[in-house]
Amino acid sequence: MLTIIDEYTRECLAIKVGRKLNSTDVVDTLLDLFVMHGVPDYIRSDNGSEFTARLVREWLKRLKVKTLFIEPGSPWENGYNESFNGKLRDELLNGEIFYTLKEAQVLIEQWRKEYNTVRPHSSLGYKPPVPETIALNYRERTKKEEKKTLVH
Repeated sequence: MLTIIDEYTRECLAIKVGRKLNSTDVVDTLLDLFVMHGVPDYIRSDNGSEFTARLVREWLKRLKVKTLFIEPGSPWENGYNESFNGKLRDELLNGEIFYTLKEAQVLIEQWRKEYNTVRPHSSLGYKPPVPETIALNYRERTKKEEKKTLVH
């Protein structure tokens, strides 16, 4: 699995699920995210071969994206992603047996959406990370307050 987290918003932008992922899978996933969210200044990752491959490094260099590779054996340097991976493991993976790759992809994507839109995050004041959810909750709260005001 390739998990991609926005360190600022804590949103899980993607979870790429496959039997074996390579540098082409990384580039394809990042390309989709760059189109949707814009090109970031930096990408932090471990030193896995799928990230250190020439294809990925040259592609990121052409886009002027700097890489921040964590030191081998130092997962604390990538704390947000390590924390996310632990939650994914504890809340989903440890309790499931996936019989097909498609089943794993579907269930993991459902969990990702719930993680982003429903699940409270202590670091965000117990709110979910997706901005649309925060805006929707604000609108709902405002409507309730307006209704309360209209009752008076």
